[in-house]
Amino acid sequence: MTPSTGRIQLTALDPAGYRHMPWKNGGGVTIDIAVSMLPGFAAGSWEGIIWRFSRTAIVTPGAFSDLSGYDRQLVLVSGEGLVLGTPVGEIDVRQPFRPVRFTGETSIVSRLEAGPVEVVNLIGDRSRVAIDLCCLLDGAIHACPAGIHIVYACELTINDKAREIAAGHAVRIDAGESFAVANRFGTAIVASVIPVVRTSG
Repeated sequence: MTPSTGRIQLTALDPAGYRHMPWKNGGGVTIDIAVSMLPGFAAGSWEGIIWRFSRTAIVTPGAFSDLSGYDRQLVLVSGEGLVLGTPVGEIDVRQPFRPVRFTGETSIVSRLEAGPVEVVNLIGDRSRVAIDLCCLLDGAIHACPAGIHIVYACELTINDKAREIAAGHAVRIDAGESFAVANRFGTAIVASVIPVVRTSG
């Protein structure tokens, strides 16, 4: 773990340490890149998740898992032609690197118009965290607030300091202050997890 400043810590996430887990509904397999669990719950369980950042192949159309209580964001990273059918209309995910968001309660059945695809997912327990998923193209700069951020597959600068991330690798950034990420080439995915401030009374 290499600190960038006294209040920003970087942890490399190597694919050798990613966990392969079945979907909650058993319809496929997800590759956990980073996950946070409540105390007493084991990583890999579908119970006790605070947030999870993962990559998933969708090779056949079918129903998404019920993740009531969670907010979800998803972005297509390989293939094309993914459409998510819901009771109130379609969510268009046909084009890569255009994140979409929906609730875990939403009833979804996927449709594949051009064969298998891969997606990156971010889910968060909405009572505990707020989540955001964005894609940075060449030269793009993204302002990140204090919180936890996962940067996936790119070469980038963090507060003007260069960091290289090989394809398929990621970096977790635990930030006690705001900072900026600049992507130097290719496309990077930034997942952000911000704790929800609870008020008493």
